[in-house]
Formats: sequence, structure tokens, C-alpha cells
Amino acid sequence: MRAFSILLVLLLVSQSNIPAAAKKRSPATIPDLAQLQKMIHRFAPTPLRADTSRLSAGDRQAMTKIVEAARIFDEIFMKQLWSGDLALYAKLQKDTSPLGKARLHYFWINKGPWSDIDDYKAFLPGVPPRKLPGANFYPADMTKEDFERWVAALSPQEQEQAKGFFTVIRRKAKPRKPKGMVGPPDKLRDQMEIIPYNEEYKSESTRVADLLRQAANLTDNPSLKKFLTLRADAFLSNDYYESDLAWMDLDAPLDVTIGPYETYNDELFGYKAAFEAYVNLRDDAETSKLTAFTQHLQEIENNLPIDPQYRSPKLGAAAPIRVVDEIISAGDGAHGVQTAAYNLPNDDRVVQQKGSKRVMLKNVQEAKFRSVLLPIARRTLVTTSLGDVNFDSFFTHILAHELMHGLGPHQIKVQGRDTNPRLELKELYSAIEEAKADVTGLFALQYMMDHAKRMGVDNILKSDEAAQRQLYVTYLASSFRSLRFGLNDAHGKGMAMQFNYFSVKGAFVEHADGTFSVDVEKMKSAVRDLDHDLLTLEAEGDYAGARKMLDDLGVMRPDLSKALSRLEGIPTDIEPIFVPAGVLPPGANTKR
Repeated sequence: MRAFSILLVLLLVSQSNIPAAAKKRSPATIPDLAQLQKMIHRFAPTPLRADTSRLSAGDRQAMTKIVEAARIFDEIFMKQLWSGDLALYAKLQKDTSPLGKARLHYFWINKGPWSDIDDYKAFLPGVPPRKLPGANFYPADMTKEDFERWVAALSPQEQEQAKGFFTVIRRKAKPRKPKGMVGPPDKLRDQMEIIPYNEEYKSESTRVADLLRQAANLTDNPSLKKFLTLRADAFLSNDYYESDLAWMDLDAPLDVTIGPYETYNDELFGYKAAFEAYVNLRDDAETSKLTAFTQHLQEIENNLPIDPQYRSPKLGAAAPIRVVDEIISAGDGAHGVQTAAYNLPNDDRVVQQKGSKRVMLKNVQEAKFRSVLLPIARRTLVTTSLGDVNFDSFFTHILAHELMHGLGPHQIKVQGRDTNPRLELKELYSAIEEAKADVTGLFALQYMMDHAKRMGVDNILKSDEAAQRQLYVTYLASSFRSLRFGLNDAHGKGMAMQFNYFSVKGAFVEHADGTFSVDVEKMKSAVRDLDHDLLTLEAEGDYAGARKMLDDLGVMRPDLSKALSRLEGIPTDIEPIFVPAGVLPPGANTKR
């Protein structure tokens, strides 16, 4: 799970249902140079620095190889996004006109021809009008009904593979009609086949595996050597389980996350994992300060505002926390809005055995706070609340958000079946889960503030009235930041639901001048109530209930639209310039 601290109503239709005339956008709807430059300026070029001089000589050499491997993930991710993506990228690089350079620049920000923060609408001519809901994980003309009808006829083992993280679905070639055959061709023409990632992306996987093995031979850290070796094997075998376990045990100054993880780009079902990479430098001082939070997760689980039968009596192993500075991100980790933190892996087998790891990208969060959150706060909050917006509250809530992905229902029963919320809520899961993590994070922090001294966290978590007010006011300001990512994003959709709920409950108060404030006491009770509803939806695998909540609350109401309209000119997010990795965006003008 990823925190952008960020799904617009999903247009879950296949391209086969789009009229031919609509498959290419009218030239009038494609941005010209001035419009495109305005779109680009929503991402503030921001150097991200990390002091790699602290690494050993072996780790610095290993880092070079890992960064090289990570950059291949941009190529794999573009293949996963759309079948025509790489060819379009190559074409754009040949156009040296001002418009061509701007198109290349914005393409690189999004890693494709659709604008992530504009409902995935096309900004280039000659492409589908919107990102395909199934990206390139499924046949472009396949509908949800096609898939479900096909899967129902498979064996249980084949069904598991079809819905698995690490396979793509391709339509079989249409069989030829034998001579003399009367009637329709064989029904196999309507069937699909399951192809594992190590076959679909064999060339790239082989290159990545080779570079990771080279890096493993260069590092002098045993845990990093083990992880890189097992991960290299996984890219060739398509079995990531053992390397996920090794990643959970990774204890190295060079903190590396590399593989297929998040499923946000599969808008049909949320089954398929996209390739992403983060190469980070661990901040030991900040990491040790925050590990105290993990010691109390079971107590928080035991007190979640949900029917006790749905609480987990025994969580997995204590969740590691890593505070890091990002050296480079790539693939699914480097398009549109930049990741501020992540909570992985998503394999429930690993989570049950080892828990999950929370990685906090501190230099990314600091950049977002300075460049985006503070300017937003000045335009949306009442003047008397501005002093309550601070980085510590912003950082701590992102931490709590990531920790809370590991709490609440994970293994559930629905009509006697053993299953999990992701499978039951399907394409709605990501938005519900991101909202649950946000709200449960607020609940957990309030609980720890209320019991700070007894829990022994009073040295890192202030618990007075001012600190509580700062938490909720900073969260309010940050909600506007997330909403600007658009409702097509899981975090944005989930945040719209939260904002509207808290507004209805009187916890978020709009004033005559269009600014907002927080009623802290109403906020506390509203957090408990919403958390109960979200946790219960997951515990019961209630697809219909999740659909209703998102349809009713995950929308852009007039007060929200009006508030967001006041943020014109403020960057939506950052465009990172990876200083230690020496990577600049293609076509970028970083001096603007």
C-alpha cells in the first residue's frame, strides 16, 4: 500500500464498448503548448538529496548496479500500462519542437499519454481517450463479465493463477475453421490464457536479475546480499515469496524495494501488480525514534471500534519501520503523484508470518510539505488555524496510515468461504482500504495520545490539547492536497469520502469566507464512527455496502469544488530530480 496522502469514478468499460469514432480524441481536445506547460507546472521540480557518502565502498558500488536495474522498471511499467506506450515514447523522443519537448516531458511525468491527475484523460492525439481500466494486464477488449465468465470455468488452481498478482491474461489466437466444418468456429476463440510475468517480461526480468546478482556480489551487508540474490531468482522463477521474507528481514544502510507490488493500475479487479523500485538511504536516528509505535499495535487492534469478533487476537510479527531518504524511484513508484511512504508486501502469506514493513520517504515528505501543503493551508484554513499546521503532525499521520494497513480484517469468512477483503471488494478495495488506513491512523494516534504516558510514547508523541488540535488541523489541510490528485486515484477517492463524511458530522466547518476549521470534539467521535463503518465493510466483504458508500460520499460536492478552485497556481505535487542517482526527467526544464 502506498501513501500519496492521495479513484475519480472508475469508468469500468472496455475499449470494445467505445464507439470507433470516439477511440481517438478530437484534435480540439488535445492541449496545445501553452495548456501543456500549465499542466506541467503543476509538478514542482524538486531536487531530492541523500548523503550516500555514509555508505561503504561496497554498498556505493552495489547502489550503482541497483539504480541501473531500477531504471529498467520504467520500461516494464510502460509495457504494463499500455501495449503502445513504449513505441509512443520512442516517437516522442524524436520530436525536438517546443511542443514535442513539452509532450515528452509530461509523458515522462505520467509514464504514458494519460494525465494521472486529470481522470487519466489523454493529452496526446491518436491514443484511447482514457487509460484502459485493465491497463495492459488483460486483453484490451475484455470486459469484467468476460473475465468472470471465463474464470468460472477454470479449475481452482487455474482460478488462483488467473487472479494472481504476477500473471497477465491474453486472448488466445483465433483457431482456424477446419475444411468442411459446418457451423461456428471452436469456442476457444473466446478464451484467454494465463501468462506469468517471467515469460511476459522475460528480457527485462533477465537484465534486472543479472544486475541484482552483480550488486549482491559487491555489497558487504549480509542481509542485502541475501535479499538481492533471492530477488534475482524471483524475477526468473516468478515466485516472490522467499525474497519477500528476506525483504522483511533486510537490515542495511542501503534500503531497497524492487519488484511487482501495487495493484492500483488494475482498475478492473485490483488483482495485478505493477513493477516499481525504490532505492533509499536509511536514516537510523529517525528510524529508532519511531519503532516505539510498533510495540503497541496489538493493543490498538484490541481496541479498534469494530465488533470484537472481527479483531485479530494475534497480529503477525512486529512491523518494521524504516525512515529513509529516497535516492531514486522508478516504474509504478515514479509517475504522477510521488509516493510519500509505502507499506509492503501485499502477499497475505508474508503478512501473516512476518507482518509488513513501513517505509517512510522523509525527503519526499519534506518536499511535499514545503512546496504544496503549506501554500494550500494558507488558502483553505481560517487564519487562527495556520499555526497548527506542522511537519511532525503530517509525518506522524503518514506513519500511522502505513501502520494501520496491517491492522483490521485481513483473513475473513464470507458465506462460509475463507477469503480476504481485497478479493471481495474487488476494484473498490483500494479506495476503501486507503480511507480505512487514514481514519484508523487518526483513531490510533488519538488512542496513543490518550494513553501516552502508560504506553511510554510521551517522549515522541505529545498528548496535550494543542498537539491533538495540530493533528486534526494538519490532516484537514492535507485532505485538500490529496483531493487535488483526482477521484480516479484510490487515495483521492477515499479522501473525498472522508471529507464529505466529516463535513456532514460537523467536524469540518466551512466559514462564510470559504475557509475551513476543525471542531476537535466532533472530529474525535466522527473518526470512531467512520472507522467502524470502514472496518466492518472489510470484515464482512460487503461489496454492495462499499459501492454505496463510495457512490454517496466519494464525490466532489460544491463546497469541495469551490475550495479546490482557490488553489490555482499552487503545485499539485513535486517532480523529483534524483541528485545522487544523476537522473533528470527527459525534456524537463528544471530552471523554471
